[in-house]
Amino acid sequence: MLFIMATKKNDSTTDVRIGISDTNTELRIETNLSASEVQTLVQDALKNESPLVLADTKGQNTLVPSKKIAFVEFGSAPERRVGFTTL
Repeated sequence: MLFIMATKKNDSTTDVRIGISDTNTELRIETNLSASEVQTLVQDALKNESPLVLADTKGQNTLVPSKKIAFVEFGSAPERRVGFTTL
């Protein structure tokens, strides 16, 4: 049996996790923005009390009211692994 592992590397994406206050729900978004761009957007939203708007890698926008943001974690997105087998 032969097993081959392929890894898709995409260094230009950032994984963002947003905690929502008054609930135990978290949002996970993978975006094409850099970590510094995400940080700037979060800081601006909190400072101006305006909604945080992030676009994911598929182009869908997510809007989070800044008053509901409990925490934001972000960093490089993990590698995706795809496995193939033959008999």
